[in-house]
Amino acid sequence: MTRNRRFWLFKTEPSCFSFDDLKPRPSSREHWDGVRNFQARNLLRDEIKPGDGVLFYHSSIPEPAVVGIAEVVSEGYPDGTALDPACEHFDPRASRDNPIWYMVDVRYGRPFKRPVTLAEMKMHPELAGMVLLKRSRLSVQPVTPHEWEYILRLGGID
Repeated sequence: MTRNRRFWLFKTEPSCFSFDDLKPRPSSREHWDGVRNFQARNLLRDEIKPGDGVLFYHSSIPEPAVVGIAEVVSEGYPDGTALDPACEHFDPRASRDNPIWYMVDVRYGRPFKRPVTLAEMKMHPELAGMVLLKRSRLSVQPVTPHEWEYILRLGGID
């Protein structure tokens, strides 16, 4: 049975890791680490799969916005940053036998011709059901196929 492609919105603070930081990585690929919310962890571990689309969202800036798209290129796997005491994402509860936290790898896709701001998304009734617009603080969120296509069009990607 073939699984249908799904879509997600991944939030990041561009001062920590931006869409532009992803492109020069080897193969334009990087792991998405540091997620420390159980609901988001469950999505990374159980739901998000290779081939899924990602809206790359810059948060904690004056005008938060979706700035481009990426693609998931790995299954969820244990987040090794939780095991490293020198890392800001260290979690003393995590171990190799009980990793607790998970991550996936993403690959740079395309930048938007123009960012699609949170304020702009709120103006479109077609996006009213979007998890992001319901004041969700989750750093990893599902996006419907309709929302995906609509936001791509707003960003100038056909």
